[in-house]
Amino acid sequence: MKESTQLVCAGRHPERFGGVVNTPVFRASTILAGSMAEWEEMKRARAAEEPGATTYGRYGTPTTHALEEAVAALEGGYRSLVFPSGLAAISTALTALLSAGDHVLVTDSAYSPTRAFLERVLTRFGVEVETYDPAGGTPLEALLRVNTRVVYVESPGSETLDMQDIPAICAAAHRHGAVVVMDNTWATPLYFKPFSHGVDVSIQAATKYIVGHSDAMLGVVTCNRDTWPRIKQTTQDMGQTAGPDDVYLALRGLRTMAVRLQRHWESGLRVAQWLAQQPQVEAVLHPALPSHPGHALWKRDFTGACGLFSVVLRSHSKGSLAAFVDALEHFGLGVSWGGYESLAIPFTPGKHFTSARWPYQGQAVRLHVGLEDPQDLIDDLQRGLMALSAHESTGEARQGVDANHTCPT
Repeated sequence: MKESTQLVCAGRHPERFGGVVNTPVFRASTILAGSMAEWEEMKRARAAEEPGATTYGRYGTPTTHALEEAVAALEGGYRSLVFPSGLAAISTALTALLSAGDHVLVTDSAYSPTRAFLERVLTRFGVEVETYDPAGGTPLEALLRVNTRVVYVESPGSETLDMQDIPAICAAAHRHGAVVVMDNTWATPLYFKPFSHGVDVSIQAATKYIVGHSDAMLGVVTCNRDTWPRIKQTTQDMGQTAGPDDVYLALRGLRTMAVRLQRHWESGLRVAQWLAQQPQVEAVLHPALPSHPGHALWKRDFTGACGLFSVVLRSHSKGSLAAFVDALEHFGLGVSWGGYESLAIPFTPGKHFTSARWPYQGQAVRLHVGLEDPQDLIDDLQRGLMALSAHESTGEARQGVDANHTCPT
């Protein structure tokens, strides 16, 4: 069936719940058996990992299992697990796959809490962590070691929007016995099929487009058959579980994701194209733009784009950046993305980037284009750019360039 139909149907079983269209919210810890025979059957089913089997709320309820079934089907993986946040999903998957003495390669454009978990936590337990440049430089094959167990990719990269050749990375990693873990939040299962491109584990921050309304925190890990046993066991060993009300909100959001993403894609691209023509803009980092260095990879492997991209302004002044952001009315100032609302947040590229890795000079801002009318958003950004220009024209901005310079070295 087509994906829009699959989104409506996946994980739904009205026949199990008296014909109720949506899987109900099951709030449960204790689950009673009617007899010893039934209890033994419940334990057997859970030990055999039969879908939907449980003996305790921490192992899932019909609400949880519905979302796990739906996401696994959409991503094309074997099984999925739900977590209380995207970072919980990331940290649990990496803990499951890495041990003392192992080496992990992580793209330097990954979500910064991912790198922080690897560098601050797993290194304390003897894991060797190495970042690599996703834009090229040293070929990945040359970085792989005998003890490399995981290659962690994120494409497009967080904030910098670097594209990676996922099939080539997977082929190289598999030749060396490593597994590939991918953060697939930007594209969602609709616009990139990780398992058909060779990925072993796919992670979604379901907080973003799956929930879609900025009112719940969730993460999902989808595994292939080989990685499933380790990640499932570690998830249970660490007591990871998600609340049923948040899971229900994710199920509700999932049903409209195709319609919302289409609007995010169209509006985001329209706004990006407009920004690329403005004199106050140094660069627009959007993979769907032909000017993007990774556009060919996006066009080859992806079937769409979301509403998240970055823009580099022609300004070194923090005051001018503040003038731009403060003039915005429809773009809120806040972290996260993937909800119905538009957001703008300044960022500084990774401290370990070289000047060649980040060739831009101006202030960088990550934009999320929401579901507002795109012309209203363009008008809003026009106000921001006019405010930036007005501040740049003052002596204060010109005198403060050196003192306020925040571009990477």
